[in-house]
Amino acid sequence: MLDSKTIELIKSLAKDELAFDQLKQMFENERDNANTYKNHLDLLESAVRNDYDSIIITDLNLDKPGPRIVYVNDGFEKMTGYSRDEVIGESPRILQGEKTDRKVLDRLKECLIKGKSFFGQTVNYRKDGSEYINQWDIHPLLNKDGEITHWVSYQHDITERKRAERKLVNADLEADDFFEESKKTFIDLKQDGTVIEANKAFREMLGYQKDELKGKKIWDFTPENSSPTLQTLFTSGLLDDLAKVKELSILFRRKNGLPVQAEITITQLSENGNIILRGEISNISLRKNVMDLLQKRNDTFNKLFARKNDFNYGFKLCNSSSPEITWISEGFENLTGYSAEECHGSDGFNKLIHPDDLHIVTEHYNALKKGKSSCQQFRIVTKTGDIKSVMDYAKPDTEAKDEFKSSVVAVEKNSLKTV
Repeated sequence: MLDSKTIELIKSLAKDELAFDQLKQMFENERDNANTYKNHLDLLESAVRNDYDSIIITDLNLDKPGPRIVYVNDGFEKMTGYSRDEVIGESPRILQGEKTDRKVLDRLKECLIKGKSFFGQTVNYRKDGSEYINQWDIHPLLNKDGEITHWVSYQHDITERKRAERKLVNADLEADDFFEESKKTFIDLKQDGTVIEANKAFREMLGYQKDELKGKKIWDFTPENSSPTLQTLFTSGLLDDLAKVKELSILFRRKNGLPVQAEITITQLSENGNIILRGEISNISLRKNVMDLLQKRNDTFNKLFARKNDFNYGFKLCNSSSPEITWISEGFENLTGYSAEECHGSDGFNKLIHPDDLHIVTEHYNALKKGKSSCQQFRIVTKTGDIKSVMDYAKPDTEAKDEFKSSVVAVEKNSLKTV
């Protein structure tokens, strides 16, 4: 049900009762669609909340000043101290500083240029200037045509885990502190496969309480047809070679019987002369579920831009850096003050772009010349001299050869007068 203010607004816009009913239905449909998109996004965040503190979505631009942030979740605000309004339209480079590893950033850029996922860690900086160690897991967002439209970055603060790891190297093993501070999934085993300790993440992954792990063997948490292979590994004297194994695939079984596909890396540790086998576990089932969910919501993310647009326009890109405007939809005059006719042609948008943003707009259209979609935020100057910030989402027009179409969204409610 629409609220009373919205109902009154619709009544003021409607010419008659029939128009009122049509407008009311239109508003209700848009509200339902917006709720659907929000639910999809909430579902995505719920799927990764246990493994990641922060989610960032950026556009594709890799040239200076770098990709622009188009979305952050609440976890990002808590982790960095920046509010959502402060970072939308900015580059993630605002989190970098003196100790940020340049080699890691170069490897990140190389992966993004090639359209590949990236995993790494380096020092980042919060708004108050304090340091933290950030771990990234970055993946491309694809549209239905398989084109990359945005990058989604899952991040978490692993500072405490790194401190715990250093403590393990320099002092006696302190399992409780290490396990509870870590955001990863760990299990410690005797050489015969008996469970010594497992952290909370492991217990939650399989649905067991701490006391239920006592006296269990690691293969007790696998399906019956999988346990003999794992059991043989621990009883055949092959454990000396486990340090050479980077990732061992393993199928766990939750307490409720459901399977969990995982990878485990074994490290040998020494405590008072005794050998402990530490298994670091990666939940592959969770990762696959997240990626499946990402694939399903790619179109939803793009539709979210389209449905919130203030106007659309079509254009060609000739030799100049300015687009040749071929058509402009309704809503353009309300946002800019110009009629559509005033901005048609090869120099139609020159009067609109803020002089200080001409360079990023040029980069925006140059990216399109390469046949790629591009999303860019910049400022426009309205006919009355107001400055407004907009997000321009452009892509090739599949229905018109050598043409492009774009959706424009105003991202700031308040405007500033030019001097």
